[in-house]
Amino acid sequence: MNKFAGTRSKARADSAAHVWLLILGIIFLATNLRAPITSVGPLVEIIRDDLGISNTLAGLITTFPLIAFALLSPMAPKLARRFGTSLVLFVSVIFLGIGILIRSSWGIGALLLGTVLLGLAISVCNVLMPSLIKEKFPLRIGLMIGVYSVAMNLTGAIASGVSVPIAAGAGFGWKGALGIWALLALVTLVLWAPQLQRKGKQARLSAQLDKPVNVWKSALAWHVTLYMGLQSLLFYVVVTWLPDILKSQGMSADSAGWTLSIMQLSVLPITFIMPIIAGRMRNQVGLVIVIVLFFFAGLSGILYGNGTFTMLWTIMIGISLGSSFSLAMMLFGLKTTNAYDAAELSGMAQSVGYLLAAVGPTFVGYLHDATGGWKMPLYFLLVVAFLVLVFGVAAARDRVISSA
Repeated sequence: MNKFAGTRSKARADSAAHVWLLILGIIFLATNLRAPITSVGPLVEIIRDDLGISNTLAGLITTFPLIAFALLSPMAPKLARRFGTSLVLFVSVIFLGIGILIRSSWGIGALLLGTVLLGLAISVCNVLMPSLIKEKFPLRIGLMIGVYSVAMNLTGAIASGVSVPIAAGAGFGWKGALGIWALLALVTLVLWAPQLQRKGKQARLSAQLDKPVNVWKSALAWHVTLYMGLQSLLFYVVVTWLPDILKSQGMSADSAGWTLSIMQLSVLPITFIMPIIAGRMRNQVGLVIVIVLFFFAGLSGILYGNGTFTMLWTIMIGISLGSSFSLAMMLFGLKTTNAYDAAELSGMAQSVGYLLAAVGPTFVGYLHDATGGWKMPLYFLLVVAFLVLVFGVAAARDRVISSA
């Protein structure tokens, strides 16, 4: 009797240890998905001057990962179904680290090549993480999406803040400031390695799922996709160009970088809470309306307001962007009935959505070059925010995607 009790106790302990190790792996994997991109924004001016490129070409540094997201996202669910989610995520982090190192190795060619490679790796992780959470934590989706989002945004905020000090203050240059994030990828590989032992079981579970619905024929899926893409466009434009916008209003480069960092840090509580609230509501229409109103208020403050309240305006923008991303991640699970359909919706939304978002940083850079100021680019963002409201309300209604 004692022997059986001891065996059960050991099994429970092993199971608990595996769950906590999985949570830790998810947290560290999430930390890799923003920092390699948000670290670029504060360094754009340094990179531009060092390589002698235009604002439009500088915008491609942020746009290229989004194009990579669009290209590979539809393939991610198929790769996971064929090889197992854990193995695909592990290999993706390897390529992410390689891409970071190539990006920081030499001139503009390596910068763009490494950017594309890390973008492809991040795209796979972006697609598979919501479905992995739906599969592994079906009763705690909101909580785990919150943890995942906080980890991603926290590291993204830190990366924005430390980029200029590492590049200029510590003397590492922009290459060192971008390349240092390969260390985080290495740590993640070590922590995620234990999940590879369960690859076979995951592959068998995936194979037992019913045939997925065709999300490409669903109006609701398209609403989710356009909401995802437009809110992503806003985010990537802000993290790329907000430091330059603030510097044009008299702020120093260090202060502009830290303002972007503080903006992202300040939204961590709402980023954690938003998915939990969304998961307890029959529909999320009210949340979408509040999210967009915060963005309108913050951007209008930057455009027309007193410079004394710049931090308030940027925090309001951050609350909107952080909340909209968390809600988009939740919609992949809330609007589907199983983990594989969630992956398919995630793949579609992030493919088309990031292709749409990829237009943002380059187009805003072009508008700035063409007009010589930031008013026209900011008006463009207000129009995009209105479209986020339209498609967000349509996506947030109480419906799910089904074969019918």
